[in-house]
Amino acid sequence: MRHLGDTIFETFGRFVLATALCLFGAVAILTPAEAASRIKDIADFEGIRENQLIGYGLVVGLNGTGDSLNNSPFTQQSLQAMLERLGVNTRNVDLNTNTVAAVMVTANLPPFSTQGTRIDVNVSALGDADSLQGGTLLVTPLVGADGEVYAIAQGSVAIGGFSAQADAASVVRGVPTAGRIANGGLVERELDFKLASLTTLRLALRNPDLTTARRVALSINELIGMPTAEPLDPATVQLNLPQQYDGNIVDLLTDIEQLIVEPDLAARIVIDENSGIIVMGQDVKVSMVAVAQGNLTVTIAETPQVSQPLPFANGETTVVPRSEVSVDDNGTKLAIVPETVTLKQLVDGLNALGIGPRDMISILQAIKASGALQAEIEVL
Repeated sequence: MRHLGDTIFETFGRFVLATALCLFGAVAILTPAEAASRIKDIADFEGIRENQLIGYGLVVGLNGTGDSLNNSPFTQQSLQAMLERLGVNTRNVDLNTNTVAAVMVTANLPPFSTQGTRIDVNVSALGDADSLQGGTLLVTPLVGADGEVYAIAQGSVAIGGFSAQADAASVVRGVPTAGRIANGGLVERELDFKLASLTTLRLALRNPDLTTARRVALSINELIGMPTAEPLDPATVQLNLPQQYDGNIVDLLTDIEQLIVEPDLAARIVIDENSGIIVMGQDVKVSMVAVAQGNLTVTIAETPQVSQPLPFANGETTVVPRSEVSVDDNGTKLAIVPETVTLKQLVDGLNALGIGPRDMISILQAIKASGALQAEIEVL
């Protein structure tokens, strides 16, 4: 049997089975990822996780780029409330300042953070401010999902963009209404979680798979020398603290996270129709199928001509339309794809094609609908 690249591309130059990454019209080939990984890179340990924090605050000191108080009433109310807490009464005063902006402050609370630990915070404008450049975030409590305050944020906002405007032109680079405060958050409350006192712990696989969960459990049991780990489902492996670790589960996790395991992946094709990205896994197989693909192109050319009357004749100058219509179906042929085509064979012929991402997506979806594609298609 001839090579797939010789069979398909000679008889059907416009046919493709994409097993590559197609980004912005260009095609890049992804090699199969067969390398094994550490357990710490494919699984999360129960309780060792970040927690998201959020807060509402004010950024002051802006150079005329803050919220317009008439269009952002929440900024005016927050400014008045802050001044009242400082002993300044502004309830009956018409505030007219553009140096203040209302912002949302977000941060991630690292696991096992103690009081006084510094964390980074992100600041994003909430009103119609033009830029947060040069601003300072005032003291802002950051709360968790339970409504409790876990950190306080304050500091100078650093932004990665800028904006400049003149009478007839303006320039904006990046996002000047969002910034970051490095070490701008101060942890005030600790999470009550005692890892060292646990006798059982669960591992959560980031890509759930039955085979991977079983391999993780077997690798751990081989290290310990006794049944210690048990796969509960495709996403969870339960650990029981063995006696030789003397009640310290931290030592056990330190040894386990360095173990090497080869993850198993399901055959899957991921398609992003918005950007034209196609990614196909190494285990994708194609049964024997015949495919035809062709683009019908209709071209209409207008070449109007001017018709003028003879000299001294009683007539008018008119425009006579001239249209040419042509149809091109690219000579579409039917191509047969042999059974159990390998990923390498499909990729070898991909670079010789001029098919766009949209045609590739349509071909893959059509083959899947026929039942010849042995993989799951996920459309983002």
